[in-house]
Amino acid sequence: MKKIQENAIFIADSHYPHHGDAFLKLLKKLESGEIKTSQLFLMGDNFDLLFGYNDYIQSFSSEAITLLQTLSTTLEIHYFEGNHDFCLKDIFPKINIYTREEQPVHFSLSDKKVALSHGDKYATGFGYDLYCKLLRNQTTLHLLKPFEKVIIDDRMKKLSRKEICHTFHGFEKRVEAILKYYTEVDLVIEGHFHQAKQIGKYISLPSLACQNRVAVVEEGEVVFKTL
Repeated sequence: MKKIQENAIFIADSHYPHHGDAFLKLLKKLESGEIKTSQLFLMGDNFDLLFGYNDYIQSFSSEAITLLQTLSTTLEIHYFEGNHDFCLKDIFPKINIYTREEQPVHFSLSDKKVALSHGDKYATGFGYDLYCKLLRNQTTLHLLKPFEKVIIDDRMKKLSRKEICHTFHGFEKRVEAILKYYTEVDLVIEGHFHQAKQIGKYISLPSLACQNRVAVVEEGEVVFKTL
């Protein structure tokens, strides 16, 4: 089983470039050595929209993409695809990419068995699951390619206006439903919900875009910090 190392950094839901440049700044600090870590976990939706098999969508986030590609040559990076960033293996060939189907992935942290996932895998409903399967399909993306500029421009415009930071009322009930799928682990770490809180063994990571915080492993514990 893979190990989560001391000082590992978890970044979730940056929604770059529409919701601030905190993600880009953090990547630059990692590249310069101002921030040091041996492991970087990107927990999905770090790009507001990015997918493979398409050059045009990459033009909106080219600087961050190039930085990640450079960092991946020397840094162990694990990328858990989200609902905004998917089909990434051709963009980041040296990063450990986990598709929605491959999530959750089990790691160990000290003596704990930990499940890692973006967070949109369970308790979502049939309609959402079908939508994800169709959208994150290479054939679908190729079929849409002749209309890519119109579709992407429209989607990017709508995403730039979307309000993504909110309090999830009744979040404890959602966590309860999710945890039914995680009975054999000691800790669950997910992004997606932008809540920055821990409920029992469930850690909802902070959104870099909303709370301007990440998670860092310190003395075997996951703590939320501003870097």
